Amino acid sequence: MNRRDFLLSLAASTCLSGCQPASPHLPAGSILGPSMERGHRLRGRDFPAPSETRKTDVVIVGGGIAGLSAAWKLNKSGFGDFQLFELEDSAGGNARSGQNAVSAYPWGAHYLPLPGVNARETRELLADLGVLQGDPHAAAPVYDERYLCFAPQERLYRNGLWQEGLLPQIGATRRDQEQYRRFFALLEQFRQHHGTDGLRAFAIPAARSSRDADLMALDSISIRNYLLQQRLDSPLLHWYVNYGCRDDYGSDYAKVSAWAGLHYFASRDGRAANAESDQVLTWPEGNDWLVRQMQKGFSERIASGALVQRMAETGSCVEVDVFLVHENRSVRWQADQVIFAAPMFVLPHAFEGLDANLKQACQQVRYAPWLVANLTLDDLPDPGHGAPLSWDNVLYDSPALGYVNATHQSLRSHGGPTVLTYYRALSSEPERYARQRLFDTPRNVWAENILQDLSRPHPDIRGKVRQLDIFRWGHAMSMPVPGWIWSAARERLMQGQGRLHLAHSDLSGFSIFEEANYWGVRAAGNVLHRLGFKPGR
Repeated sequence: MNRRDFLLSLAASTCLSGCQPASPHLPAGSILGPSMERGHRLRGRDFPAPSETRKTDVVIVGGGIAGLSAAWKLNKSGFGDFQLFELEDSAGGNARSGQNAVSAYPWGAHYLPLPGVNARETRELLADLGVLQGDPHAAAPVYDERYLCFAPQERLYRNGLWQEGLLPQIGATRRDQEQYRRFFALLEQFRQHHGTDGLRAFAIPAARSSRDADLMALDSISIRNYLLQQRLDSPLLHWYVNYGCRDDYGSDYAKVSAWAGLHYFASRDGRAANAESDQVLTWPEGNDWLVRQMQKGFSERIASGALVQRMAETGSCVEVDVFLVHENRSVRWQADQVIFAAPMFVLPHAFEGLDANLKQACQQVRYAPWLVANLTLDDLPDPGHGAPLSWDNVLYDSPALGYVNATHQSLRSHGGPTVLTYYRALSSEPERYARQRLFDTPRNVWAENILQDLSRPHPDIRGKVRQLDIFRWGHAMSMPVPGWIWSAARERLMQGQGRLHLAHSDLSGFSIFEEANYWGVRAAGNVLHRLGFKPGR
C-alpha cells in the first residue's frame, strides 16, 4: 500500500524525556516552520490602519493547494479580476519544498496517487500541466513517464530485514495471513459497493461518496474498534492500518473514524494505460512541483508575505484588510466575493460578524502536528539486508513513518550524494500536548533522536549526514476523529456565509491533494456563478 498525499508536520519523540545527552558531533542544520509570529498577530490586532483602498472582484485568502486551485479555475475560465494573498513568503501550504546543491526536497506532501474518475478536477488540472496526456476523463489515461515513481517503490524494515511492500510479511503467522485475506476481501466489498443513491461507498473527493445511513454510521466509531468488531486482531494487521492513519491523518488509528480509516484503503481507484494502479506521481521537491506549475498562469496576482487580518461584509462588498509584512503597512481591498482557503481555525480571528454556528464549526476542527527533517548525505546509506533502497522506506518499530529518497528518480548505481526526507507525526498523545512538545524541544534533541532512529536500519548513516534541517508543522492537517466526517458542524463549513466561500481540505475532514483541489475548484465555480460570469465570454 502506498503512502498518500498529504502531508504534514512532525512531532516529538516518545523517549525525549529520557533521552541520552545529545551527541556533540551533530551535523549542521536549521529549524524551520510556518511563520507563527505573523499568524499570532491576529490575536493582538496590532496592525496599522489601511493606507489606501483598492478594488477587485474576487479575493482568495491562502495560497495552499485549495487557494491555488481556485485561482487556477478562475484563470482557466478566462476570469482575471482576482487577487490571492498568502501569509508566507511563498505559496504552497504544506506542499512547500526546499533545495540545496544536491537536490530539491519536500517539506511536506510529496506525492500524488493516480486520481480516479471521480477526481475529475484533479485530472483536468494534471492534463493542463502536461502530467496527464490525452483525455483526462478516460478510464485509464496516459501519464508522463518522467513523473511516475521509479521502482523499487516501497519497502518495510522489520526484525533487521527489509521486505518489499508495506504489509508485514516477515514473521507473519498463518493466522496473520488469514486475517490479511479477510481484511482485503472486506475492502474489496466496499470498493465494489454503491449506495442506494448510486454513489460509491468511498470516493475521492469524499463529497462524492454515498450518504447511505449504514455507511455514514461508520463515522461513529474508531477504525481500531471496527477491526475488533470484525474479529480482526492481528497485531501486524493493526500496525498496517495504524500506519495508514498516521500517514494520511497524522493520528493514531484509535482516534480515527472508521469511515475515514476505510476510506484510506477503499477509495483509491486510479488507473493508467502505462502504469500499475498502485503507482504514484512524484517529484524530487514533492508536490511543490505542482504548486509552481499551477502559479505560472497567474503569478502576478499572488501577493506573498500578505496577512489578511480583517474581513467584514458590508452591503455592497467585503472589506479585506491586508497587512503587507515586508512593507509594514495595510491595504484595504473591496471585493465582491471572497474565497477563504486558509485553515478553518484562522477564520474566526479574521472575519467580523461570523455566523455563530459557522464559528463553532471552525473551532471544532482538530489538527495534527508533524515534524519533517531533510538529511543531506555525502553518499547513499548502506541499503541493508533484503529489499533494496526504495523511494519510500518505512520503519516498523519507530514512532516515525520512515523516509523518502529525494533523488530516487535519478538513482545512480554507484551511489552519490542524496537527500532523505524523514516524516514523523506525533500521534501517541493529545495534539495540544504534542504541539507544545514539538516547539519546546531543541533542534539538537530532535536531530539526535532522528539519527538514532535511522541508525537502526543504517548503522553507517551518522557518518554520511552533513546537513540535517528540521521543519515543524504545528497544524499540518485536519484529523478525522470519530463523529466528525458526517457531523452537522462539518456540513456547516460547506455552506459559507453570504459573499464568503470556504475552500480548504478542512471541509473534507482530512488533508489530501484531491480534497483541497476539489474545494478550491468548487468555490471558484460558485463565485463565477454569483458574479454571472460565463467561461469564454
